Amino acid sequence: MRIALVTDAWSPQVNGVVRTLKSVTGELCAMGHEVEIIAPDRFRSMPCPTYPEIRLALAGRRAVGRLLADFAPDAIHIATEGPLGWAARGWCLARGRSFTTAYHTQFPDYVARRTGLPASLIWPVIRHFHRPAAAIMVATETIRAQLRGQGLMQLRHWSRGVDTETFHPDYAPPDLFLHLPRPIQLYVGRVAVEKNIEAFLSATHPGSKVVVGDGPALASLRARFPDVHFLGQLTGAPLAAAYAGADVFVFPSRTDTFGLVMVEALACGTPVAAYPVPGPLDVLSPQSGVMDEDLDRAIAGALTLSRTVCLTHGRSFGWRASAQQFLAALHPLASAAPAPVLAPSPA
Repeated sequence: MRIALVTDAWSPQVNGVVRTLKSVTGELCAMGHEVEIIAPDRFRSMPCPTYPEIRLALAGRRAVGRLLADFAPDAIHIATEGPLGWAARGWCLARGRSFTTAYHTQFPDYVARRTGLPASLIWPVIRHFHRPAAAIMVATETIRAQLRGQGLMQLRHWSRGVDTETFHPDYAPPDLFLHLPRPIQLYVGRVAVEKNIEAFLSATHPGSKVVVGDGPALASLRARFPDVHFLGQLTGAPLAAAYAGADVFVFPSRTDTFGLVMVEALACGTPVAAYPVPGPLDVLSPQSGVMDEDLDRAIAGALTLSRTVCLTHGRSFGWRASAQQFLAALHPLASAAPAPVLAPSPA
C-alpha cells in the first residue's frame, strides 16, 4: 500500500509523537508498504512562538496537495493539527478524498497551560479538525472516552510500542549515577511547562533528581532547582542507560495521551511514579507503577515494586503490533473493509 503521512512533528524534534511515527513507519516499510512523509523539513518554516524547537511549515493547501497528488497514495493519514495537517485536510475535503487522523496530544490542555485560556475554548477547533476524518486513531481507552464526550465517534485503537533492542536493563549506569545519593529519580521528556516538571522537582522524597531532555523551560528550571542534575537531550543507548540506572521513573505530566517514555522506562526494568490521570491510568499496572495525587507517596510506593515485573510489562508493548493496528484503521484499505468502530466501554 502507498501511504501518505502528513505530520507537523518530525525530526529534528524529539518527542513521543516523532518516535511513534518513525517507529511505525519503519515497521510499515519492513512489511512492504511505501510511506511518503510530508513534514516541515520539506518547506520553508518558522519557529513556533514560545517553543522555537518546533518548526511551523509555511505551506498551504496547494503546496501540500501537489505532493499528495504526485505520490498518488492509497491512503492518507494526517497525524497532527498543525499547518501541514490543516492544509492536507483542506485538500482532501476539496477533492472528496478520505483521510484518517490521530489524537496524539492533549492540545486544548497544552494551549491552556501556555496561554491561560480555558481548554473549553480550544475544543471546538479540535472537533472541527477531526470530525471529517474517516477514522480518528487513539492510543488509550481514557482518551477514547474523552473524545466520545466531545461527539467524535469514529474512533480506532492505535497503541504504542517500545524498541526492546535499544531499551533493556543490560546497561552500565551513567558515570554520574555512581556518585549520586540513592534513590535516583529520573524524568525524561520535553522540558516545557505543559509537562508539569516543577511538581517532580518540588517533591521532597530523599535521593537525587535527574532530568533528561531539552525545551523552553530548561533555563528557568536550572536556575530554580540548582540541586537537580540536568543532562540535556539523550537518545539511543545513553538514554536507555539512564532509564536502566535510575531507581524510579517519575512522570508528572497531566496532559499526555499515552506517555511513551513510561513504556521505555519499564522496558529497562524501572518502575514508574505518576499521577492518576490519562496516560498512566492506561499504561501502568499496579505491579509496574504507583499513581497517587501525592507524588512523594507515588515515588515511595514505586520504589517497592519488582523490577523484573516492570520489565515484563514494558516488553509487552511492540511496534509491529502498533503498525498492524495503524494499517487496520486506514481508510480506505486496498482490499478490505474498514475496521469496525470500537464499541463503548461497559459501564
